[in-house]
Amino acid sequence: MKKNIITRRSLLKRAAALAAGSAVLMNFPVKIWGSTRPKKSRVILIRDEALIDAKGIVNADVMQQMLDKAILQLTGESSVQQAWKGIIKPEDVVGIKTNVWRYLATPPELENAIKKRVMEAGVAEDKISIKDRGVLSDPVFQQSTALINVRPMRTHAWSGVGSLIKNYILFVDDPASYHGDSCADLAALFDLPHVKGKSRLHILVMLTPLFHGVGPHHFNNEFTWPYKGIIVGFDPVAIDATGLQIIQAKRKEYFGEDKPLNPPAKHILLADTRHHLGTADPDRIDLVKMGWEEGILI
Repeated sequence: MKKNIITRRSLLKRAAALAAGSAVLMNFPVKIWGSTRPKKSRVILIRDEALIDAKGIVNADVMQQMLDKAILQLTGESSVQQAWKGIIKPEDVVGIKTNVWRYLATPPELENAIKKRVMEAGVAEDKISIKDRGVLSDPVFQQSTALINVRPMRTHAWSGVGSLIKNYILFVDDPASYHGDSCADLAALFDLPHVKGKSRLHILVMLTPLFHGVGPHHFNNEFTWPYKGIIVGFDPVAIDATGLQIIQAKRKEYFGEDKPLNPPAKHILLADTRHHLGTADPDRIDLVKMGWEEGILI
């Protein structure tokens, strides 16, 4: 009798098919995509060699240009202002969920670039807040109708990597409650009252990613490198999956062999197969690469 062989890839594809048309739509602005989820999640990877100088200083003008180019490519609009108006409405109350980890924080140059475009979309400055810790007590985040999720990519002792899916963990009073099983169910954060249905844009910061470390607060400059990029999209799972591929490729390049993350970043796959938040399957990710190509690793 012929046996049916079920592979990880086939399981992924089945789960992705079941997810189509489901609550995953909450990550895609209706004005851009209409009422039907696209067949693939578009992800924009953009890099610029001039983004960071030899002293590690971020060029704010280059950062703004990169964000603008990525948004135009993502939305298909002809003007930056029109693109942002498709993402953010003038009546929105906007929380920009950043990350302040002292070793590798969201760069203020990117925070300012985002805020500038949100205000140009018609949102008053007092209706915008940029915050990481304390979001639950922040008046703007308490009343928010739109969230922009932005944080650096790095390895993490509890979840394999700390990236976009994990960035909403401060929307709960007890973040440790999500640490079980290598943080397997971080995607459940997107069903929280302060989050559900509000995510408009996700930006994974890949300026100087951390690709290796040991222990809960590990950091060593030796394990960062000037990748000089950002990854932008509407699907946080697809973005995280793309960033993870780059981290894994860098680890192989540095160590000279495949060196799996410990613990594995299982929450990214489970965000797709268990929680149907987005897609982690490379075959269902439309990756658009822009700008500097040297050392792109994907």
